[in-house]
Parts: sequence; structure tokens; C-alpha cells
Amino acid sequence: MSKIEGGCACGAVRYEITAPLVAVGVCHCRQCQYGTGGGPNYVALTPKAGLVFTKGEPKRYTSPGGSGQDLDRIFCADCGTPLISDPAGPLYPVKLGSMDDPSALSPNIHIWTSEAQPWHRIDPGLPAFPQNPPQPPPS
Repeated sequence: MSKIEGGCACGAVRYEITAPLVAVGVCHCRQCQYGTGGGPNYVALTPKAGLVFTKGEPKRYTSPGGSGQDLDRIFCADCGTPLISDPAGPLYPVKLGSMDDPSALSPNIHIWTSEAQPWHRIDPGLPAFPQNPPQPPPS
């Protein structure tokens, strides 16, 4: 995989992803609905160590997530573009819309469908989970 670059609408914040993506998904949780203005959140999951900010300093807002753990929303303080969520755990959900070329990726999973609005479209051809997908046991 080549690197993925992205940033905010005004250009004040830029990032680079060099790690392989774990999944590309659609999250229907209520916190994501707040972050998008109502729709589901289209994200690529990448290891946190594989993402670096190359320009600017994003702002963080912390709120409780659907899992009960805190969730940070990372966004541009100047233009408000949502960039990344920062839940507990090793992965960042990176907003596809913040990537320079979001058309290069397609979702392969739906999560938190238990909180989806009736008008959210869930692709019946993709795996869907009422909350987070089951995690493999630690090795």
C-alpha cells in the first residue's frame, strides 16, 4: 500500500497514513451521527502508529462513546473539518472525506447498526454488526 494523505478543507491540518488499513467501514453509532450531522460515518481503520500529522495541530473534543469509554473527535480548529476519531484501542477511524482521494476506498463492513436511523442505508451485501465486530482472542 502506498501512503494515504489527507487533511482539512482550509489546508491548516494535514496527515499521512503509512500503515496498511485494517478495514474500511460505515459506523452508525449515535456519536458518529453527531460528528457528521446525522448520517453514518465513513472511516478507514489504521493503526495509530501509522498516522502522523504533517502540518498544523488539530483540536480534540472528548465525549463518552457508545461503548461507555471516552471518544476524542479530532478536527481542524480553523475550519471545523472532522478528521479522525480517537477511541480507546490501537486503531484510528480516519474520516474518508478528509482523505485526498476517498474514491480509492470502498466500505467493507457496517458497525453499530443498532443505533442506525431508519433512513440510513445498510448494504445487505456487507457484514453488519449491532455494535463493534467480535475481536479475535489475544494470541
